[in-house]
Amino acid sequence: MTQTDALPPDADALLALAARLADEAATLINEIRDRGFETIIKADKSPVTEADQAAERHILAGLRMARPDIPAIGEEEIANGHLAEPGEIYWLVDPLDGTREFAAGRDDFTVNIGLIYRNRAVLGAMALPAYGQLYTGLVGTGAWRRDSRGNTPIEAVLPPQEGLRILASRHYADDPRLREWLAGRKVGSLGNIGSAAKFARVAEGAADFYPRLGPTMEWDTAAPQAIVEAAGGHVLDERGVPLAYGKPGWFNPPFLCTGRQAEPEMRA
Repeated sequence: MTQTDALPPDADALLALAARLADEAATLINEIRDRGFETIIKADKSPVTEADQAAERHILAGLRMARPDIPAIGEEEIANGHLAEPGEIYWLVDPLDGTREFAAGRDDFTVNIGLIYRNRAVLGAMALPAYGQLYTGLVGTGAWRRDSRGNTPIEAVLPPQEGLRILASRHYADDPRLREWLAGRKVGSLGNIGSAAKFARVAEGAADFYPRLGPTMEWDTAAPQAIVEAAGGHVLDERGVPLAYGKPGWFNPPFLCTGRQAEPEMRA
């Protein structure tokens, strides 16, 4: 398969659409955050807020209006019983990744809009509303960060000689599997933050490894994976192959997000 075959023919326009809607959703989320909101616990014990719901409605409406030919699948619609089947091409939307962080008043939460094409995440837009940042990526073309300084190309990097700069999930900070995974590795620093913000830090070269040993869903990873891979990094499953999409139940296996240095498999 050539690089051209690996992308839909209008990939640039689709990326621009995703970027615009992620940016608009970030504005909605910040407005709701400023005026206050209520947190509700869903049937699966995860939290949801007005911001999640408003952002998803806006994103899905925008995607479906602009491209009615491409199915748009959102986390909250699926949670409410909406049935969706993956095809050759479809959107995966997580309107507010890191709801726990958002509800707790922390800043590490994101808006994720990813496009799946032939079971691969090929483009993504990820906004970090609290930071005023928007990350975009098109696999095979490049990745960018837009903030108050403009739109800047970003690249994943090789680890520094001082050791790996590792980011792990805040909610799995005490997971013994993480200690096992780190055993024997030269670690320069270890930080814990929530949400897909960890992918952004790897994509821009501020971190080297993000091992995810707990459960995630495909809408959690589609946009950030595309951005990391577009920046020259990797998102690999337990076998050491790129995380793929269209899996039963939308569940992801454990995975490893890395910069330019990829490991053949996860040892933990």
